[in-house]
Amino acid sequence: MRIGFAVPQSGPWATPENMRRVATRAEQLGYHDLWTFQRLLYPVGHEMGPTYRSVHDPVVTLAHLSAVTHRVGLCVAVINAYVQPVVLAKQLATLQTLSGGRLTAGIGLGWLPEEFEAAGTAFERRGRRGEEFVEVLRKAWRDDPVEHAGRFYRVPAAHVDPKPVPGPPPILLGGTAEVALRRAARLADGWVSSSREDLTAIAGRVELIKAELAASGREASGFRFVCRGVTQVRDKPGERPLTGPYDKIRADLESLAAAGVTDVFHDLNFDREFVTLDPGEAMRRAEEALEALAPRR
Repeated sequence: MRIGFAVPQSGPWATPENMRRVATRAEQLGYHDLWTFQRLLYPVGHEMGPTYRSVHDPVVTLAHLSAVTHRVGLCVAVINAYVQPVVLAKQLATLQTLSGGRLTAGIGLGWLPEEFEAAGTAFERRGRRGEEFVEVLRKAWRDDPVEHAGRFYRVPAAHVDPKPVPGPPPILLGGTAEVALRRAARLADGWVSSSREDLTAIAGRVELIKAELAASGREASGFRFVCRGVTQVRDKPGERPLTGPYDKIRADLESLAAAGVTDVFHDLNFDREFVTLDPGEAMRRAEEALEALAPRR
């Protein structure tokens, strides 16, 4: 199983210095990947909670961290498909090349209407839009010239260069509905669970995707089943997986691996108690978790 760690991105602890400290230490400890997420805005009066209140841009964050690391993967889960796909394709291609091919691009449909409004994109028909979004990304990274005339996007015949080196980054798709799981199996290189996923039932998600892969004539061996770990370190074991003392969290990782999960990343940003801590205390706890949960070599 690949083990990753989410960098400080939300709340008071998400300073440039702390991002670099977590990224470089995670690489030293043998973590496979660093992870980020996207939240464009927080509507006034919304009840999403502190995790989403103040969030740095994921692509710019990864670009910064690519310059202070050398081997660790650079991943986002997820960028929502209300942005323009050719613009995003250019940004991700550049990051893939500058980082030496370490990028994994997670794409989601989005669920917050206010973000679509601010981005100038219709909220309706997000599933169809997301499928075409992935198609345009792949064309921009692969074709020369690039040309697309679809229901949602149009790209006139053009050169979109330079192409990503050493090649296009793998694409993960998010989502929890059955149609989203089947879409990931058909179109993506992997699936990533949401922060609200019931991890006790994730084996069923994995099996559904594997069945769809087989029906589509695709091999499941290279497909990534990625779990966003809403890891909450506590003195006593919690009912929820990845909540409790470190030994319980490590045991939960083994259970997830047995369920078919190939990747887990610990995301302290999604612990509501954690992101409201004083930045110094948050970093103390984060560095302790980095050490305690590091992959076994």
